[in-house]
This record gives sequence, C-alpha cells and structure tokens, in this order.
Amino acid sequence: MSLPTISPLRGLVEVTRLLRAREDLPALLDAVARTIGEALGYRTVAINLYRPEWDDFEVTTVYGNEEARAALLGYARPGDDWNVLLSDRFERRGAYVVPSGSVDWDSLGPSYVPDGTRAEDPDAWDPEDALFVAMRDQHGTLLGILSVDEPASGRRPTDDELDVLVSLADHAALALEAAREAAASERHQRALEELLDVSSRITGEPSNAEILRRVCTGIRGALDFQNVCAALVDPETGNVVPQAAAGWQLEELSDRGIVSVAEIEPLLDDAFLREGCYLLTHEEARARLASTVEVYPSQLNGRGPWAWNRHWLIVPLRDGGGALLGYIWVDNPSDRLVPSADRLQALRIFANDAAAALVSGRHLDELRFLADHDPLTRLLNRRAFVSRLDGEVAAANRYDRSFGLVIADLDDFKQLNDRYGHAAGDAALVAFANVLGESLRKPDDAFRIGGDEFAVLIAEATEEDAMQVVARVESLLEKLAAGGEPWLADLSASFGCAACPDDAKDAKTLFRLSDEALYDAKRNGTVLRFVARG
Repeated sequence: MSLPTISPLRGLVEVTRLLRAREDLPALLDAVARTIGEALGYRTVAINLYRPEWDDFEVTTVYGNEEARAALLGYARPGDDWNVLLSDRFERRGAYVVPSGSVDWDSLGPSYVPDGTRAEDPDAWDPEDALFVAMRDQHGTLLGILSVDEPASGRRPTDDELDVLVSLADHAALALEAAREAAASERHQRALEELLDVSSRITGEPSNAEILRRVCTGIRGALDFQNVCAALVDPETGNVVPQAAAGWQLEELSDRGIVSVAEIEPLLDDAFLREGCYLLTHEEARARLASTVEVYPSQLNGRGPWAWNRHWLIVPLRDGGGALLGYIWVDNPSDRLVPSADRLQALRIFANDAAAALVSGRHLDELRFLADHDPLTRLLNRRAFVSRLDGEVAAANRYDRSFGLVIADLDDFKQLNDRYGHAAGDAALVAFANVLGESLRKPDDAFRIGGDEFAVLIAEATEEDAMQVVARVESLLEKLAAGGEPWLADLSASFGCAACPDDAKDAKTLFRLSDEALYDAKRNGTVLRFVARG
C-alpha cells in the first residue's frame, strides 16, 4: 500500500495556501485535486463544477490515471442526477457515501469504475463504492461536487477520515469562491472602465444617434450582451423609435413594426424592478404585451433557475425631472445567465449616462469614484491598492522613506454570514470599513482588497503607529458591539504588519510578509502580528 506524500493536516494548510494564492481557476482546481488525493490517499479525485446556465455539473478536473480522465473529464451530469446521489440516505458526517449496489449507475450516464473485485470484508472499499462531498459558498449555494475514489488503504473511510475530507472540501470551496469573486470583480472593473470611456466620448456629442450608438456598443462590449438597442420616444406620436443598435441591424428592428409607449408601459411594473432595470420572464412579458407586438426570440438561452430563457430586460431613459426619453433593450447574454446585480447596476449606469448626455448633463463623479473604490464599503479598491502600493514602494526606495503595510481579515466571517444572512454580512463589512476610516491618520489610506480582506498603508510608520491604529480599531469595534445589532456583537479582525524598506523593498514580498504575519496572528490567537526580524 502506498502512503500519501503529505499528511491531512499539511493538506489542509496547502489548500488554505491555495485560497490565498489567487491562481487562475484551472491551475487552482488541479492543485486542489492533487492535494486532496495526496493528503488523504485517494488515487482518483474529480471536481464537478456547477454550470448555472445549464443546471448541470461538469467534470473540469481529474487527478488520477488516464483511464479515469478519459471516462470523466468534460462529462456534464444533470443536476437531477446529483439529487439521487446526494440523498439524505447516503449522508454521513457531511459527506455522501454511496455503497455498491445502492444506485443504478447505468441510468445515471457515464461513470468511472476502477478495476478490482468485491471483497468479503464489509469495511473494504468496493470498486462500485462512491464518495462525494458538496462544495458550497458562504451563502450555502452549491459550487461543485468533489468525488474521490480508489483509496490507497483499500478501506471504506472512517468517521475521522470523512471529517478531514469534508474540511478539505470546505477549504477548496473557499478557494473556488475566491477565484470566482476575483474574476467577477475583474469583469465589473472592466465594465466600469468601459463606462468611463463611453462617458468621455459622448460628452458634448451633438447627435443623439451617435450618443446612443456609442452607448449600445459600450454595453455590448462591457456587459457581454450580444444584442443591444436604444430607442427614443417620439413626443408627437408616442411611438418608440429605434435610434441605434449593436448586434442587431437597425433596419431589422425598424422593420419589426412600431411600438408605442402605451404598449411597453405594462412591462414597467415595480414587481419586475431589479437594480433600476425591468427584468421579466418570457411568459410575464408575453402576458402583458398586446398580441400585435412581435416578440424577438432570444438565441442564447439556457436552462435551470439562473439561466436566461427568452427574458426581457428593459431600462428606461429619463431626464432629471423623471420624464421618459426612451428605452435601452438588451438581449442574448453571452454567458446565458440572468444578469447579476452588479451587471444590472452597470447597465443602469450606462442608461443614466446616456440620458444625461441626451439632455447635455453629465454625472461622472460616481463613475470615477467606482473605478478606484469598492461600491459596498466605499473604501479604495484592490486596483487602487496595487497602484498605490507600487508607488509607495518606489518612493520609499528612492527617497529613503518608510511606511507600513497592514493586512486585516475579519474573524469567522463565514459563520456570521451563515448565522445572520448576506445582508448582515454586508452591514458588518461596511461597519468595519467605517471603523478603519475613523482609525487612520490623515496621510494613511484603507482599502478593501477582497471579500472580507482589507489593507492599510501607514505613512512614515513605526510599529508603535501600527499598534495605535489597531488599538483604535479594537476600541471602535467594542463600541459597535454595544450598539445592539446582533451581527456586530462579535465582530473582530486579525492583523499582520510588515514595513518597507526594513522587511522588504518590493511590493510583492511586502504583501506576502504581511499576509503571513496575519495568519501567524490567527494561528497564535493574537490581534496583531509583525514580521519576525532577526
């Protein structure tokens, strides 16, 4: 019997390290599968990722032999099939142990059954045994399913082994969630940058058609809707007249017939209002439209509860007094998903800017702010942090200055979200951001650089300066706890600090050392940890 090359505890530490590494998703999943296989002694580990646009789970990663990879990689199993496998009758200590003969595998599509014969010992692993662990995000949403097979021990797992496997899967889920959040944040940042670019280009543009053409093109490029149309209301007739399009041909839209404001108005019900946009299912829209209105059939549809399926998404254009100017209509999202709140917010901002340009007004302050600030906490964002950190390091090296980098991480934030809900989690993040802002000196800056991760740059810092900042944070958090909100009662954070140039003279090393100091603080049960010197 071959032994695992790393211990389960080392495996847990390694998966945690991967969570902090922010590698690209395929490399991250390969590393997670390998780590779990080596740490727990499984020869085959497969990761099935949930695809919300199709409501299925695709095998994206397989650690093991080529036979297993050939049988599993790329196969997508419908969500209903997994309901059979993740049944309560198979649940054991958070994992799902499916004994041989308990399900009809032939009815569930392709699967990998390793070579071997059925053993007489009831505790021996049978080739048709299966073991799964669900990977969920901090809100309980299913991200994927971890499947392990062929234990090197040849035995079915003990309760202790299942506990370790579930813990590793939980950490793998955190790593997966962090990678997806980073990708979503990057997409959102690109959208805001595109929005700023479009806004600058339509400023002072005298042609309504050209303003709307640029806006349609910007929405298509930034938000990945394949089809975008902008139409204005003819004040004399009340008809809605297409003025610009991206993806569609304007002539094609014009040929579909005239639609009036009165015919569209039933769609603008507050029941369908999402982030300033009106989002309806096909059935809801069809029920409210006159039979004479031609409905465009969406092409990029999916299936499942989060999939786009011939939905209608409309954004009114209004002037400063609330008068209706026209509409933006989008369709065919490239990812085949109903758009997220961030995406709808960005679409609404595009529409706002288009309306402002149409009436010669401009509202760019918030857009410029969001390019470098986190929309929830209003702190500077990760993009601003990277730029500022590089600049501070360069200045410190060039002019013989010093500064401190403090990395902060909220303690037990997942448990807070699980217990009180996402809204309370957001409120806690905002509260902590406000505390950071109140705790800093004028030359210092605070940043939100991840989900519950923050950074502080302290100018001309000594260790005493950093200790004073953390002490002020602690004091203000105690005042919050006395305020009566239950989710703030136990709000706390851990901190790690490194100094430039004493500890490092480049930004990457300085960040790494601060991050390591933070996790030393967590492991040692202290609030603040400095980089060990000497």
